[in-house]
Amino acid sequence: MTTHCFTYGTLMCVDIMSAVCGRSVSGEPASLAGFSRHAVRDEDYPGMQACPGAQVQGVLYRSVDPAALERLDAFEGEQYRRETVEVTLADGSTVSADTYVIKPEHTSLLLPEDWDFDAFLAAGKTRFQSRYLGFSRLS
Repeated sequence: MTTHCFTYGTLMCVDIMSAVCGRSVSGEPASLAGFSRHAVRDEDYPGMQACPGAQVQGVLYRSVDPAALERLDAFEGEQYRRETVEVTLADGSTVSADTYVIKPEHTSLLLPEDWDFDAFLAAGKTRFQSRYLGFSRLS
């Protein structure tokens, strides 16, 4: 059985998502209502939490197999829990997908500002790939 996966941070990068899943993937733009994305203190990656009225832009990856989900769970670690949400695609249709939400006991790590994907691509991606232990242990 496969599931869809909505990503909103570092995993929006196809190369990072492919490495974490252990196979080539492709994604499409999607959005998630009722959540907000925030920078995590002292990190290059974001966290997401429920927030009525907010919306997060991200990428949907379809048909993620159980082995890839196991790798994603390991990659996300103890700060996050996987939950099923309804995301909206560019054509307005909706689809059920799993995503990773920061656990309540870790929300104090979230900064008030939104995490900036463009800034991550410009300044944080290389640093993230070289220093994030969970990423390097998945190969």
